[in-house]
Amino acid sequence: QVQLVESGGGLVQAGGSLRLSCAASGSTFIFDVIGWYRQAPGKQRDLVATINIRGFTNYADSVKGRFTISRGNAQNTVYLQMNSLKPEDTAVYYCNARGFSAVIRSSYDYWGQGTQVTVAS
Repeated sequence: QVQLVESGGGLVQAGGSLRLSCAASGSTFIFDVIGWYRQAPGKQRDLVATINIRGFTNYADSVKGRFTISRGNAQNTVYLQMNSLKPEDTAVYYCNARGFSAVIRSSYDYWGQGTQVTVAS
């Protein structure tokens, strides 16, 4: 069973930085796309950033220039470096992995439990 475990959330002052990590366990293949989404109270879950197996990245306009996504050396790990944080970045951040695997002969869409990021003004 694949599990995604996030870490690195917390409380930070506006203008500060945090680094989120996501590590996967139980996977026998490399994820096609892995990334981060966030959900603020009363709002839908939105894309923050993704990175594919070739290293191509995609960012929400609201975080471009402030956040950087990267894959770790360990298989299926991903990081999100968040700089110049704003109060509107406050949300639960979720790690996501999706794609199609020839190993399991199926598409997949895995989610972590989320980590809270709170940016104080």
